[in-house]
Amino acid sequence: MEASTHPRTLLLVDDKADVLAALRRLLRPDGYKILTALGGAAGLDILKKQPVDVILSEQRMQHMSGVEFLSQARLVQPDCVRMALTGYLEIQSIAKTVNEGAIYKFLTKPWDDEQLRATLREAFVYKELADDNRRLAAELSRANQNLILANQRLQALLEEKQHQLARDEKVLDVLHEVMQILPLPLLGVDDSGMIATTNEAARQAFGDNGEVLLLGQQISALLPPESLRAADADKRERGSAFTAPNARAYTLFCRALGQHSAASGRLFIFIPDKATP
Repeated sequence: MEASTHPRTLLLVDDKADVLAALRRLLRPDGYKILTALGGAAGLDILKKQPVDVILSEQRMQHMSGVEFLSQARLVQPDCVRMALTGYLEIQSIAKTVNEGAIYKFLTKPWDDEQLRATLREAFVYKELADDNRRLAAELSRANQNLILANQRLQALLEEKQHQLARDEKVLDVLHEVMQILPLPLLGVDDSGMIATTNEAARQAFGDNGEVLLLGQQISALLPPESLRAADADKRERGSAFTAPNARAYTLFCRALGQHSAASGRLFIFIPDKATP
């Protein structure tokens, strides 16, 4: 809801033109945009065409009483502040309407000029505070709605990430199983040179039987320096000769990780020599 930008607008309703003229003269110095209507029907026509902040209506009018007019005005512009001018003898007849909210306040006749002006100033302040409250409530409602939408998007993103993690875990399980099934000894080494992953063929080749644990070791403690130098200098089309602790001869290849993924480190691949059992 946008803050109001129109001037303070006052609608005066009476079926006597001289009373309207007197009220206009009295209130002109206060800087209001003053609209006048000769009777309730004319007042409703004005309300249907432009916004009004405060209405001051005579109670005793011929064709439509002030209470009837203000009750209908509430339906046309529910946020405007509605006040009635009434005689002392009519106060009880409109008290119920005040209690029901159709009328904000009533003033008795004959009115006191300064009291009337002060009451109207209070009515405009009341209207502006009510408008601010409605605007802030609307902004809060929009903020809450945006927060709900953001939470829904976050929840959807979280669920998507969870599904992706579940899929990735399955892929890793498959890759781990494939790695274990391969008959080639494999050693995955991180950037610090620590053995981070291995397979069953490597454990058999290097005697990982509870006495020699491969995971967590430095690759330099497992391979002699000349094999490491040869492997680091290796090209894809050739490897270096290596004899494992199980006395079997292998051709050792070393491949840098990260060419097709975000992984880093090296993979050592041992191809068994067919000439040895």
